[in-house]
Amino acid sequence: MLKVSIVVPVYNAGRYIDLCAPSLLQQTLGEDAYEVIYVDDGSTDDSAQRLDELAGKHAHVRVIHQENSGWPGKPRNVGIQEARGEYVQFVDQDDELTPGALEHLHRLGSRNGSDIVLGKVVGTMAGPSNVFKRTVERCTVEDAPLMESLTPHKMFRRDFLLAHDLRFPEGPVRLEDQLFMVRAYVHAKTVSILADHPCYVWNRRDDGGNNSSRAVTPEDYYGHLRTVVEAIKQDTEPGPLQSHLLRRSYRVELLRPVNEPRVLQRTGKDLERHFDVVRRMALEAYPPGVRDGLPALTRLRAHLLEEGHLDSLVELARRTRRIRPELTVDDIRWRDGKLHVTTTIGMRHANGEPLVLVERYGRMLLDPDLLDGIKGAEGWEAPHPLGHAYGELLVHDTARNMWWFPDADLIPCTQPLGGGRHRVVVTGETAIDPLTLAGGRAMETGTHVVWASAQLLGVGRRARVTRSDDATRGAAPDLGLGAGLGVGFGSVRVGNPPHLVIPAWAGAAGQLRLSVRPPGQATLPHRLYLRTTSAPPLRRAARTVLHRLPPDVRRRAKKLARRADPWSGV
Repeated sequence: MLKVSIVVPVYNAGRYIDLCAPSLLQQTLGEDAYEVIYVDDGSTDDSAQRLDELAGKHAHVRVIHQENSGWPGKPRNVGIQEARGEYVQFVDQDDELTPGALEHLHRLGSRNGSDIVLGKVVGTMAGPSNVFKRTVERCTVEDAPLMESLTPHKMFRRDFLLAHDLRFPEGPVRLEDQLFMVRAYVHAKTVSILADHPCYVWNRRDDGGNNSSRAVTPEDYYGHLRTVVEAIKQDTEPGPLQSHLLRRSYRVELLRPVNEPRVLQRTGKDLERHFDVVRRMALEAYPPGVRDGLPALTRLRAHLLEEGHLDSLVELARRTRRIRPELTVDDIRWRDGKLHVTTTIGMRHANGEPLVLVERYGRMLLDPDLLDGIKGAEGWEAPHPLGHAYGELLVHDTARNMWWFPDADLIPCTQPLGGGRHRVVVTGETAIDPLTLAGGRAMETGTHVVWASAQLLGVGRRARVTRSDDATRGAAPDLGLGAGLGVGFGSVRVGNPPHLVIPAWAGAAGQLRLSVRPPGQATLPHRLYLRTTSAPPLRRAARTVLHRLPPDVRRRAKKLARRADPWSGV
């Protein structure tokens, strides 16, 4: 038996076949251990010819031609039936796999007898996801945030799919991926998550082909969402697990039309139509336990939706949109070869006042300034203000568009402000280890930008990690990039062969960035280049000069700048 079958549904893919194919044909697993099954869904362009040519050149490629079904569900089902591999990996026609994806995923799945194996997703369509924070050998939908990853670009044990008759709905069915995935998660006894190696490359097409051109009405879309909800309810008993599984669709899909920005973009009959559709579904399809488990502000939105307060939802969205994250770098220094960054993250209104809780008669009420005059929101209670609060630092490898999660000990807490007012923050220390950050491996050459992410009282924001005066006071100036960062802060030499890790507050916002490169590249001119490009006036002047150059000269200048430093962004 083969180890893996890659199943690719194809319809009028054209040149994207040639862009995707090399990543599928040259997997390190070995040609004798896997196969690629293209299912051509009645393409009307030259896709069928391109696929047949591939099959003629590569023995481990098979092509199945069928009449057009109008959706990827049937081609994927045909691929499952025809597969000869122990595992089935779904890939879309315009995406790619990294060279070692099948080898790493199959090894993890075989080691644990996994029904489903999730591989780290990267690319221009993929942002940071907590699902891929750490590699997990064995988990289930009960103890891991699997519901936050509902695309089917994963590896499935074929016998598991057949045993539970797990098939994609066929024909024009919206949210067909979600319907398939929620059923798979509920039935899976063992799921593994590979976060240490990038596996699936999900890129935005330059022709916009990732997005469906088919118009959809709210009745149609939420009718399909109701099917997903009913599938979860059918496969689980009422209670905490069922509410947990339903909470994601309530929070993400159902509340979307009444959250910013959507509720501020629609007006008149169009807004009322969406509101009526999602309100009816909220009242009919979701048990109370789903809403009760939401953070304070999200639970308030659910309450206003179900009570029919559309105007209140619009005003709440208008005010919430102006809430901004506030990040303070309390300390930053190298210790034991790791960069230790101590931060405090909170939220503030547009006028600079903190988002607060107010204690009255033993109850913690959500910020009265935020809710003042909003009908239905008066005296809204936040009984468990720390229950949904979390924060973390993230490191973005900009050259490869990958996100990594350093070890952190950030703890949510309340800070008294006087007069019964309290602020919710997450505070603590993050240790960025250059030798292990990239999935247990050393950071690769290039620039890595540091961000912070926080969820407080139902407000989620991402913020740049920028310099704070208290963290930099007393630093001694020097020619190294650590100048002005903090006591004991500077470049370090790590790894074998050794690389330099050079921190700097850089870019227009003065964001913390770590430049990694061989020592020979860290010349004095290079250091000066980094330092000057971190000054906003000089960066603006450089851009102005570049834009005035002839196109061919401008391209060469940009190439030289990127060679000096990949994150220069000129």
